[in-house]
Amino acid sequence: MAWRARPGSAHPASLDPAFVAHAIPLGTARHLSYVFAPPLIRGPLLGIYALLAEWLALLDSATERTVAQVKLSWWQEEMSRLTQGKAVHPVSRYLESQPGAAPAHFTLLAATVEAAMIELGGVPLERGLELESHSTALYAGPLRVASRMASAEPDGAAPEVHAAERPALDRCTQKLAMAQYLSRALRDYRRDAGNGRVPFAVDELLQAGIENSDLAMPQAPPHLQAYLDGVRRRADACYAAAAEVMPQAARPGFRHLLVLAALGRKQLNSQRSSSAFTALEDMLLAWTTARRAAH
Repeated sequence: MAWRARPGSAHPASLDPAFVAHAIPLGTARHLSYVFAPPLIRGPLLGIYALLAEWLALLDSATERTVAQVKLSWWQEEMSRLTQGKAVHPVSRYLESQPGAAPAHFTLLAATVEAAMIELGGVPLERGLELESHSTALYAGPLRVASRMASAEPDGAAPEVHAAERPALDRCTQKLAMAQYLSRALRDYRRDAGNGRVPFAVDELLQAGIENSDLAMPQAPPHLQAYLDGVRRRADACYAAAAEVMPQAARPGFRHLLVLAALGRKQLNSQRSSSAFTALEDMLLAWTTARRAAH
């Protein structure tokens, strides 16, 4: 279990290996983005990934819904404690102890837990226009917290974000969040439908003539496949846009976001199953993406 350190201290808490393994499983996009992130952002990023791992596991349709709701309710209370400097969970305390930590940085995390609660409730998005705000709360908010914590380190050596660059960085995380949401929906929609959840917007499904029963079919019927192909193209475009809108001056300090976008795009369009060769390809892609950003 992590030991407690003074919030914002020069000696932040360490994170239990079990949480680390859950946060950044070897070979995953989270792991590679962490490995190739600038050193000063790795502490906040690890804590954010650890929180996301806890929350996204509760959104897995294999998790019993009542249990997940109870746990997410507890996390809502914990995020309130975190913003007051009174966190009790080891991961929260780890974040609280980071040199750049400040209560204001953690307010976005409450919106993430709220978005997770909404998704867990099983009510789908009514309109496709809601995707941006929902995915931003779910995925972009936590990434922004990590970036702002690193930018606030007192020694000034962390990645610096100028006021003019902030909107572009926010657009980067917004596009990345949309791509991550759509990629997860494409991967899990059939299993979700079997458990009474629909990850796609209702207005889009109605327009495409898609019934709930179509989503649960072992083989997607043509009209569903056409819709899924369109979703894949949207996700691909969002991954590409996330990299394109990143300001040139900010790329060295926030190259972990570019790594996430590059790997997400590759995995979205890959038809091959996981293998040692694919793992090597991912490592090389992460390395080249980070290297280009740094130089």
